[in-house]
Amino acid sequence: MLPTHRFRDAYKLCVLVSQELWVMHSMQNFTTLDVVKTKHRCVCVFQFTVPVMNRMNMMEQVHLAGEDEEDIYSGFNDYNATLDTEDLQHDPTFQKAVMRTSHGRRPPPTASKGLAVGGAAAGARLGTAARGRAGVPSSMGRLQTGAVAGGGTDMARPMTAVRAAGYTSVGNRGAGFDPMNQGNKGPAPPLEPKPEDSPEEKIRQLEKKVNTLIEESCFANSRGEFSLGLEKAKEAGRKERVLVRQREQQSMGDQINLDLTYSVLFNLANQYAANEMFNEALNTYQVIVKNKMFSNAGRLKVNMGNIYFRQRNFPKAIKHYRMALDQVPNHHKEMRTKIMQNIGIVFVKMGQYTDAITSFEHIMSEAPSFKTGFNLILCYFALGDREKMKRAFNKLLIVDLKVDEEDKYLPHGEDKHYNLILEVIKNDPLRQIERQRKYEAENCIKTAAKIIAPAIETSFASGYDWCVEQVKTSQYVDLAHDLEIDKAIMYLKQKDFNLAIETLKSFEKKDSKVASTAATNLSFLYFLENDLDQADKYAELAMSSDRYNPAALVNKGNVVFKRGDFEKARELFKEALQNDSSCVEALYNLGLCNKRIGRLEDALDCFYKLHAILRNSPQVMFQIADIHDKLDDTAQATEWFMQLIGVVPTDTSVLAKTGEIYDNEGDKSQAFQYYYDSYRYFPSNIPVIEWLGAYYIDSQFCEKAIHYFERAGIVQPAQVKWQLMIASCHRRSGNYQNALETYKHIHRRFPENVECLKFLVRICSDLGLKEAQEYATKLKKAEKTKEMREQRASSGTRRGSGRGRRGGDDTEESSGRKTSGHRRGGSKKRPNLDDVDDGAYQVSGKQEIDATYSDPLGPQMERPKTAATRGIKADDDMFDEDLGEDMLPE
Repeated sequence: MLPTHRFRDAYKLCVLVSQELWVMHSMQNFTTLDVVKTKHRCVCVFQFTVPVMNRMNMMEQVHLAGEDEEDIYSGFNDYNATLDTEDLQHDPTFQKAVMRTSHGRRPPPTASKGLAVGGAAAGARLGTAARGRAGVPSSMGRLQTGAVAGGGTDMARPMTAVRAAGYTSVGNRGAGFDPMNQGNKGPAPPLEPKPEDSPEEKIRQLEKKVNTLIEESCFANSRGEFSLGLEKAKEAGRKERVLVRQREQQSMGDQINLDLTYSVLFNLANQYAANEMFNEALNTYQVIVKNKMFSNAGRLKVNMGNIYFRQRNFPKAIKHYRMALDQVPNHHKEMRTKIMQNIGIVFVKMGQYTDAITSFEHIMSEAPSFKTGFNLILCYFALGDREKMKRAFNKLLIVDLKVDEEDKYLPHGEDKHYNLILEVIKNDPLRQIERQRKYEAENCIKTAAKIIAPAIETSFASGYDWCVEQVKTSQYVDLAHDLEIDKAIMYLKQKDFNLAIETLKSFEKKDSKVASTAATNLSFLYFLENDLDQADKYAELAMSSDRYNPAALVNKGNVVFKRGDFEKARELFKEALQNDSSCVEALYNLGLCNKRIGRLEDALDCFYKLHAILRNSPQVMFQIADIHDKLDDTAQATEWFMQLIGVVPTDTSVLAKTGEIYDNEGDKSQAFQYYYDSYRYFPSNIPVIEWLGAYYIDSQFCEKAIHYFERAGIVQPAQVKWQLMIASCHRRSGNYQNALETYKHIHRRFPENVECLKFLVRICSDLGLKEAQEYATKLKKAEKTKEMREQRASSGTRRGSGRGRRGGDDTEESSGRKTSGHRRGGSKKRPNLDDVDDGAYQVSGKQEIDATYSDPLGPQMERPKTAATRGIKADDDMFDEDLGEDMLPE
């Protein structure tokens, strides 16, 4: 232990130093708490009242120093300037304070052998270790900490209080501050852990979660996932309400984060609007607008007006737009202009063109734009004011495009550095924006010229000429040629082909680009008129003007394709694709060429590439399905036809083709469904009608087949076979009286039809009617007339017709023998009539009846033991059986 008088002196020194420091540094946020006596030393305990920002910096430094657990010495040199004790001996204020103390007035101690005096202000105690080594008695003062053994009086080492190992500002808060003996404390104590369960920390973490949910909601909305965005927005709203309640419970209601509340409500309203939940969005916006604590919330009335516009509630939309306009300051010209543009568009929707013109004219005087100028022209066009249309068109031509000169994109022949820069900037995002602006401006000017050309002058041509002249005198001189070509296209739309050709021919002596465009249009025009020579001529002219023009190559390929040279056309289409890989016309025509020459796999590859570009093109999908059908890939063909039906559900040919595929597979029910849908959309398609009628006959529902044959008879009234089918259906269903009336009606319309007379003779004979003989006589005359007509027609080709007659006779004989034997086994009442007419019936209906009639409906299916007859062929044998008395008419 130190002697008592040494301990007391050190204690007084600490008290005096602390008092002086408190006096002179109180304005620097430095105060003394206490002087603590310990067993071996006395320690001054200070309190540093550091500003908030300094404390935050200190905490941050300590926190960063404690993050890396392996480097325990990192961050020791980062300390507050107030704690710097190295320069205290050079601080005149501090030295003056020390000199006023009793310690400062003492003379410096005499140095012993082998020891160095550290200075008057450093203290006079000799170190214990030094005392032991040098043999100095313990009663002498030991060396101060800053002294260096074995050195001179000028070898004092720097103070190590703030640089000692283990020092941290956080670690010494509770244990006291000893700048004289930091090196003896060992490693630094661990950092104080953050109180995670404190209310402030919980509130901060909850705010962070709310902000994260808002960001996720916005990202989901940008990706098009509107439902997910709405769920995230609702979750953020729930978290924010929990946050407000926690602040109120902790008596922190005056610290409410209004920006966070505004962000939550605004995002929720936007998500409601994106999901078309307009009432909920309006209610949420209303909550924001009515809260006076939100500054500039009145501008959200623009969003409310947009919602009313989408709901087509135009009066309320205008009301909210005007309220928002009143709350926007005058120096925000761009926002005011956009709101006024919305007001003008709403007036156009309501048909109030005068009010819309007022808004658009104000915008054109303040901040003119192409869209506003175009809308103004439309309003004048709706009112029919010619002079104002011209004036508005001239205003449109003087709108500043705000695009720099194109010269900066021209290459410099010798400046390689500039050319390298040019390669970078010629297609950068800024250049793309400039191109987009220029395209929109040109599109507005050309569309406006098309609209007002017929209205501003007596004729369309003179009006278009006026527009062209105005464009030539403006900054858009390059558009003049485009407008003249548009003029020719307008002639085409008006079906005035001569003027269109004349207009396009005027470009033959222009520069190469315009001449190539005009020649391409002329080639296409002549191709539509099926004038292949002229189309070929102008296609060659367009190719000579610009060999890399894909449209000219396509037109040339079309001409060659039409002439049947598919290989050459294929080469031309491939060349067009090499020049422009996005030319869908060339790719489609190349697929057709491959399909024509039998290269189905190559054709399928072309159409698959085209399908990747045009996802919902019915033509492309049909070609893919048809090629799969030709490759006998029925599963893929059916799948593609189903996709095609999803795109064009009312295409009757696609429905019929799908039904045909199912019919070939034997799935009659599915085939019937698609054929029936095709019939519903197009009830005049004869193949579909015929298939439906045959389906019902095969299903033994002849009564339902009558409806379809009647429809076919309406579509083709000159075809007798449909009437014969109707009569046959009546017979097969057992309605003989209607069958007889139908045959009589057919005979009145077609008195020379042999088939009808045959059936009339047979039915009348079976029913015992007196008209049988009359119809038999007419049948003989009709057969003789038909035979003489066939002889005259076949007189030029006797050999061929002789073979045909012999084949017909053989058929008659075989058919007669077959039917005779059948009659002899079945019925013996009418042998003479049956023997006479069977052969003649077969001959007279040879091609037509065999192909579509053959009873005329084909053989019947076997049915259970009912009243149905056996299968009926072209020569109807059902009347050879004995009929009961109850089945004959009265």
